[in-house]
Amino acid sequence: MEFIKNYRGILWLLGGIIAGTIAGLVLGKQVAIIKPIGDIFLNLLFTTVIPLVFFAIASAIAHIDASHRLGKVLGVMSLVFLSTLLIAAFFTIVAVWIFPIHQQVTLVHMEEPASTGTFGDQLTRLLTVSEFYELLSRKNMLPFIIFSVLTGMAAMRAGERGASFRRFLHSGNEVMKDILGLLMKVAPVGLGAYFAYQVGTVGPELFGTYAHSLGIYYGFGTVYFIVGFSFYAFVAGGFRGIQTFWKNNIIPTLTAVGTGSSIATIPANLEAVHRMGVPPSIGNVVVPLGATLHKDGSSISSIIKMAVVFSMFGKGFDSVETVVMALGITVIVSIVEGGIPNGGYIGELLVMSVYKFPPEALPPLMVIGTLVDPLATILNATGDNVAAMLVTRFLPKRAAATS
Repeated sequence: MEFIKNYRGILWLLGGIIAGTIAGLVLGKQVAIIKPIGDIFLNLLFTTVIPLVFFAIASAIAHIDASHRLGKVLGVMSLVFLSTLLIAAFFTIVAVWIFPIHQQVTLVHMEEPASTGTFGDQLTRLLTVSEFYELLSRKNMLPFIIFSVLTGMAAMRAGERGASFRRFLHSGNEVMKDILGLLMKVAPVGLGAYFAYQVGTVGPELFGTYAHSLGIYYGFGTVYFIVGFSFYAFVAGGFRGIQTFWKNNIIPTLTAVGTGSSIATIPANLEAVHRMGVPPSIGNVVVPLGATLHKDGSSISSIIKMAVVFSMFGKGFDSVETVVMALGITVIVSIVEGGIPNGGYIGELLVMSVYKFPPEALPPLMVIGTLVDPLATILNATGDNVAAMLVTRFLPKRAAATS
């Protein structure tokens, strides 16, 4: 019963998708009559995402205690987090190249946007906008995230002068999380209606694309969990490190499966890293921050979702520019989604914004994100333990003792 309670939201969402699938298969193109229900849900989600991202990011940064400087611990931790995220993302791209997701279904044929201006001009348009009101569009998510980070940093640096504003950011974050929670209660209906429309108009071929992508995720994710984490543990402590990691990682893994939450796994992780020989001065920093900022499972799923949507919209996922951009997005998604319930959907909106996909791209992204959640949670949660071992390995002993 506890397992069902923890995964209740996912089960309801899957129920809505299954019901939509049946409706699409039975009614065919006639199911288009319920498409407005899905459109309404997506529009509500689109309008919620902007204030949600602003308050979540700005509030998190604003409430960092600037006087409590952890120096080298945070520096080494950041490098470890970034390295494992990029390694996971890069090898996922390689897996997609080896087992390509063929264009079995093409939702919309997209014209490649004409390249205008120099590389510097394109980079400027990607990272910034010229008017404040343009930040309030989901099509400019990356500039908006940068603005949110700057706002949070300014609120933190303001000290006592910014106390009232920091309380405002915290309150706004709580309110927006509740709004998203309300929206997600109707997600089974809205997403189910949109999925029914896609199945009814595109046909059963849609399942082949989803099945292929899930096969890649669970296949590569399992290999990464066993081989990748063993490699990290070896780097941290040799063969003894591998033995120590897996001996003490069983309980956190089962906790992640049972709770479906990286946050809920923090107590089990703290106990595990202590048994792995990680000093409290490192474990007490890396594990809680890792639950928010370090998500190898999300990194893998981001690449898979991008590859699927590129396939569905008839675009190639093999150019250097596309791959570099994908690696950057996975890092941003991992950081952004950590402090937001159902934060994976925020990452999916970022993918749509950067690559200029139409609204039809969101349902496939949400469906895949829902189906990969169990393994993603395991990778996200237990990846913090091996990251703590790596930080201990590379951090000077004096810094670990005095941090």
